[in-house]
Amino acid sequence: VQLQESGGGSVQSGGSLRLSCTASGLSFSVSSMRWVRQAAGKGLEYISFISGGAYITDYADSVKGRFAISRDNAKNTVYLQMNSLKPEDTAMYYCAADCDARVVVTTGQCRYWGQGAQVTVSS
Repeated sequence: VQLQESGGGSVQSGGSLRLSCTASGLSFSVSSMRWVRQAAGKGLEYISFISGGAYITDYADSVKGRFAISRDNAKNTVYLQMNSLKPEDTAMYYCAADCDARVVVTTGQCRYWGQGAQVTVSS
């Protein structure tokens, strides 16, 4: 199984970015997916969850109303649309699959992780 993130970059405060995570070797359409981030020197922070059929989504309070998770099962891809970005959103963003809970706060909770996409928001 491989998870490959893309779409990171540098934006100014208030800007937008869309992250993508494409999976291979995974039964994607039945796999719930998560986005998690880690700022420099800090622990993992759960961001968002989407069920396999996209019927259930969930967000951390810190991003609710600004970020939107979605998926295209035909493309084996999950997305994270990030709007109204703030400097505190600066972090490495990871997608994860095959996790033991909806909210993920440690790497041991998920079997599969992407390599990460850096998001930098300047004020």
